[in-house]
Amino acid sequence: MADTRPFSVLIVDDDKAMRQSLVDLLTAAGWRAEATSRAAQVSSKLADVPWDVILSDVQMPGMTGLELLNSLDLETAPPLVLISAHGDIPMAVQAMQDGAYSFVEKPYEPRRLLRILTHAAEQSRMRRDNARLKDRLMRLSGLDRVLLGQTDEVATLRQDVMALADIGASVLITGDTGTGKELVAQALHDLGGDGQAPFLALNCAALSPDTFEAEMFGVAGEREGRLTAASGGTLFLDEVCACPLAVQAKLLRVLEDKQVLPVGATQAVTTEFRVISATSEDVSVAVKDGRLRQDFLFRINTVVLTVPSLRQRRDDIALLARHFLDDYAKIYELAVPSLTQDDLAALLAHDWPGNVRELRNVCERRVLAARRGGGSMTQAIEADQHLDDIPGTLREAVAAFERELIGKAIQAHEGRMDAAAEALGIGRRTLNEKIVKLGLDKDALL
Repeated sequence: MADTRPFSVLIVDDDKAMRQSLVDLLTAAGWRAEATSRAAQVSSKLADVPWDVILSDVQMPGMTGLELLNSLDLETAPPLVLISAHGDIPMAVQAMQDGAYSFVEKPYEPRRLLRILTHAAEQSRMRRDNARLKDRLMRLSGLDRVLLGQTDEVATLRQDVMALADIGASVLITGDTGTGKELVAQALHDLGGDGQAPFLALNCAALSPDTFEAEMFGVAGEREGRLTAASGGTLFLDEVCACPLAVQAKLLRVLEDKQVLPVGATQAVTTEFRVISATSEDVSVAVKDGRLRQDFLFRINTVVLTVPSLRQRRDDIALLARHFLDDYAKIYELAVPSLTQDDLAALLAHDWPGNVRELRNVCERRVLAARRGGGSMTQAIEADQHLDDIPGTLREAVAAFERELIGKAIQAHEGRMDAAAEALGIGRRTLNEKIVKLGLDKDALL
């Protein structure tokens, strides 16, 4: 969306009368103008506000206008227009060669100054818009990775996320457990107006009516509330149907009034954030059962997005599996396990009650099995049925893993200990010590 805000200018001049004159001129022309007397203060001013242009005197105590120019990162800083009663043509030419947008001599002609500043501000806005577009396109490619898939259901979801990201309306995301609802919420936030703004995710089932106000609204003179800290960003209410009714009432008041009153305070604090909610339940049933206030629901469901289950997008299962196998192979520094016809058949035959989250865990187990020299997708899918076999402590798990790995290496190299040690990446002496420590019977392995 085009930026329709008034142009903004940061004025730097040590002459108080000149500063006021410039502020009055630009304010009367519809600009947002702020002035400072020292160039050294500019860096902190730029950190606070995205100014469209800087108008600076040249001759000033401390840092001069030319030194200010040299201190700026010309790739990211606003255009700098220099103004001076002491200027001459060579200095003006040098300043513009060094990166200044333009140079104006005092006494200035108001219409010419406004024309130069307007052109500089327009260029500044265009550069920021282009940077934002580039960033948006990069984020879009990231969205393709987050919402990976080629089925119509996923393609439609990606289009909806892109269309809704900038409008700021409340969004309710529905879908089964494990489908990736929080990823969709994060994508809506990241692709919105300011992806650097806070993203506050709240697990509604964990919210307590007794501590809610102190934690979320803050305590006067002690700490800032989490809702206040999230102002300007996104509030994500996960599993919103599990939100206690008393908390729903307090959140509803915040959403309607856009204010919070810290505990012990007499003055309310203004807050403004986008609300994105998610649930794996049927909200109409939750309202009927009295667990979800209807007026609260009306505040959070301006737009409803539904994330499809993995059963609804079976054509994406093989694509997702290859993606997750590749990711985990990189993490564990292994070759990517191939998908056989039996593997694909197992993936497509499974019902995937845990959706994408379950598939990701299965792929990690498959990669870990490959690390031990075997495994299949069928075994990885069925691994949850054998959780009782997992050692109870980390020490026991590491010992079991080392025992199996060393045993396989000895078998693979037919008892040649030097070759087994080399394959394991350890010394022969270390291998012998581990065999004794782990109680391995070399002869039994062969």
